[in-house]
Amino acid sequence: MRGDGERFLIEFHVIGQSVKVTALDPKTLMEISIVGDLKLSQRQLAQAAVRKLKYVIKKNSDETN
Repeated sequence: MRGDGERFLIEFHVIGQSVKVTALDPKTLMEISIVGDLKLSQRQLAQAAVRKLKYVIKKNSDETN
């Protein structure tokens, strides 16, 4: 998935009625996971995962500065 000139690796795993979405930033090697409703589209799930990943990257960056 691309966003703001960035690239992220997104993985989907169906678990019952839920989907585990893992997002990885290849630049920072930071990885997060979320669990979402199977009824949501992959695009919606990927966007939520990327939002969380960007939040975690920013939070970690702020803590080191």
